[in-house]
Amino acid sequence: MRVLIVGCGYFGLPLGAELVKQGHEVFGLRRSASDGLLTAGITPVLADVTKPESLAGLPRDFDWVVNCVASGGGGAGEYRELYLQGTRNLIEWLVPGSAGILPASSAPAPDAALRQDAGAPRFVYTSSTGVYGQIDGELVTETSPAEPESDTAKVLVETEKVLLAAAKMKKFPAMILRVAGIYGPERGYLLKQYLRNEARIEGRGERILNMIHRDDLIGVIVAALQRGQPGEIYNAADDEPVTQLNFFEWLAGTLGKALPPTATPDAATSRRRGPTNKKVSNQKLKTELRYQFQYPNFRQGYTAEIQRLQTAT
Repeated sequence: MRVLIVGCGYFGLPLGAELVKQGHEVFGLRRSASDGLLTAGITPVLADVTKPESLAGLPRDFDWVVNCVASGGGGAGEYRELYLQGTRNLIEWLVPGSAGILPASSAPAPDAALRQDAGAPRFVYTSSTGVYGQIDGELVTETSPAEPESDTAKVLVETEKVLLAAAKMKKFPAMILRVAGIYGPERGYLLKQYLRNEARIEGRGERILNMIHRDDLIGVIVAALQRGQPGEIYNAADDEPVTQLNFFEWLAGTLGKALPPTATPDAATSRRRGPTNKKVSNQKLKTELRYQFQYPNFRQGYTAEIQRLQTAT
């Protein structure tokens, strides 16, 4: 397959490397050059999804496309430019003639169809479980309401609606992965905080954490490309949501250190994340995509990361 990965960053780059190993021809779209792409056997493509003119003229005969761009921070304005408008730009580039058919913002999908000669690749978009605004610790599935309080998460919902509308038009086979908190090699915010003695338990530590190891996310994306159904949403989270307190209790016991002190949530962090508290179900992913996790829970995943850190020192 000819595969395009849009946003070859933390997990996009190793995803591309894995697909190369599997025998696919992989291209990586980035705004700037990176030697890491060539080292992994990925052909670099320089463009910016927020600037449609940079996409014009590029080859678009891909079988699979993964949009895993990351904002690196920013507010709703930056999210709207990168995720919402960037996704629209990708659709309009990959399927010429779709510009006037895609719904504006979150408007209902029109009854029109893309022109009959329009071809499009299987398309996977990595959204976030942050679109779920539930606060009472309930179990959420892909059919649960996605009504977040966070302005940035609202933009992600709008982006999803554009993709689902495009998929409904039968000529853009898009699938959405709602990705939980990613951790893995060189990334694990809570672990790094804890090792620096900067971690704090919020209140009674009852807020639920939903996570996925980077290597499992790569496997899930490949499974979605191979077996996912267009127009479907899949939650990408491991088997075991865990309270913040239980997570730090396990981490403290594993490393032989004290629990972090208790503190009220940082106001800025709370605003960015939104006051959510829910358990994310991955049952649909496991049933329909038949994916088997390498690290089905945080204990196995973080044990691997702790061992990696110890080996590196």
